[in-house]
Amino acid sequence: MKCQQCGSELAKTATDLPFKTDVHSIIIIKDLPVLQCRNCGEYLIEDAVMARVDAILKNIGTDVEVEILSYAA
Repeated sequence: MKCQQCGSELAKTATDLPFKTDVHSIIIIKDLPVLQCRNCGEYLIEDAVMARVDAILKNIGTDVEVEILSYAA
């Protein structure tokens, strides 16, 4: 697959990404599988992975300021 920003190849990797779920709430998901550009660093989250992220975030209360979760857990 090609990067939409620079046209280079995307490679499968795992990274840690933050998701802002409320005004004062950030959830960091560790070891998230993404496709990342080897040239510019742009990343793409595949649909199946994003569906699981949505399910993970849905179960987090809005009273959490910062929480770190593992994608694999």
